[in-house]
Order: sequence, then C-alpha cells, then structure tokens
Amino acid sequence: MQTLVTLCVLLSLLFCVRADVVERFEDEPECMRYFYKEKVPEWGASTPRAARLCQRFNNKYHFATLYDTNHRIAVYSAYHFQPSNGGGREKRWFVEPQLVNKSWQTEMKDAYWLGKDHPGVYLGERQALNEDYTHSGFDRGHLNPNGHHAVPSRNATFTLTNVVPQNPKLNQNAWKIHESQLTDLFRDKCSKAYVLVGAIPSADNWIVKNNVKRVNIPDYLWNAYCCVDNNGRPIQSGAATARNTEDNWVEKVSLEELGKFLQQFSNQPVVELFYNNCRA
Repeated sequence: MQTLVTLCVLLSLLFCVRADVVERFEDEPECMRYFYKEKVPEWGASTPRAARLCQRFNNKYHFATLYDTNHRIAVYSAYHFQPSNGGGREKRWFVEPQLVNKSWQTEMKDAYWLGKDHPGVYLGERQALNEDYTHSGFDRGHLNPNGHHAVPSRNATFTLTNVVPQNPKLNQNAWKIHESQLTDLFRDKCSKAYVLVGAIPSADNWIVKNNVKRVNIPDYLWNAYCCVDNNGRPIQSGAATARNTEDNWVEKVSLEELGKFLQQFSNQPVVELFYNNCRA
C-alpha cells in the first residue's frame, strides 16, 4: 500500500487515481479497515441504486458510507471511534462530486465551490444538498457523529452523504446523550470500537422543495458497535434504535435484537452486522 501511495505522489496522480465511489468496498483496502475484521454487512446491499462511498477528505479516507441515491440518505456509515481532540466543527457542508459525475474529483467538496467549478450543472440529482435542509424543520443529523473523531476525520463527517433529516428534539437530546454515553464507553473499555450507524427510510415522508420530493425523512435511526481489546478480541457489543420523532427516546438493545428489528424492513436475510456477531 505504501508503495502505491508513493508512486501516486511521484506521478502527481496522473496515472493513479483513487476513487471515492467504488463498485464494492472490498475494492479499496483502505476503506475496509472501518469494518470489523473487514466484513462488510449484507444489510442494505440490495438497496436500489446504492452508492458505496469511501469518504475522502484532505487526500485521506476517514470512514465508509452506503448511500441510497433514490432516497438521498445514507443506509449506514461505518467507522471506528477516535477520541476527539477539539476543533473540526465545520460551517461548510460537503457533497460527493463523483455522485454527479464519475470523472470529477475524488474527494468531498463544499457544494458552493463545486458549483462554481461546474456552473450550470445540477449537483442534487443523486444526493441531498444543503438547501434541501434549510427551513425544513429537520436537523442535519449526523450518522457517523462528529464527536466520535479527532481532526481531520471530524471535519470529514460534515458531508451531506453522512446526514439524514433528524427530528431536532431527538437529535439534540436523547440521541446526543446516547452518542456521549458511547464516547465514555469506548474511551473506558475499548482498545478500538467499530461502529455502524444507519437509518430506515419512510414509505413516503419527504422534505419537499418546489413540489419535488428531495430527501426522505427516515422513520428510524439505529446504531451498533463492536468493542475489541488490544489483541483485537471482542469484549463488548451493543446496539440501539430510535423513532425519528419527538418521542425523544433511544432503545438500547443487543446486536441480536437489532438484527430482528432490521429484518422487518428487509426481504433479504440480515445475517450479521459484524463478523461472528462480535463474539470471541
């Protein structure tokens, strides 16, 4: 891998172009490290027109996202926890250039400047845009939370391919508290924590702009984690679900219970979210 990177630098990326959008996560080794034991979940794999994003910022990958281009929300984001070092809270919101045109740059970019680079090209056919959320009544709810990362990975979470329309009361209260509790758990008990955070789209509830259904408002959010020791052995796992409403409640469950919960939204077997269900 080091040889490949060095060669890319020497050739100024003339012949070595890394992609953000890949056919399979397995095609990009650096992207696979966000999945425990490099096992990609089968959950969501059959989502129509799903895009697999290796989220790239400052010429480096930071996490992985399975993105539903029909609903313009993520199926899930996969990452491993990093203690925050402060800073990195972006005022910008990034979009994925390769969801507009596969030949465009291989790194997330501020939509304003991407639009300046490509005047007259609509950026939102296959992804949400910042203006979709403006005055919508919903928060731009991170799936992969910015508070679970150090800079620059924290900056990278501010891509609209990593957010969903989230009820403000839930996002700013119970879900925020749950993310903070996970931070304490991961710091105290885990040598490394692998995390998946996803959303269940609604049947027909959308952010509508100019009479166009732009962004699906999910019915549920969920997350799951696998905590390992210094030898990479699983020592703890867990999961949670939350209705995306003002109920403002996060239900903590086991991985097995989450699997049963997700199964009701899929015709395909959920199987397991982590290798061997995060068991030693």
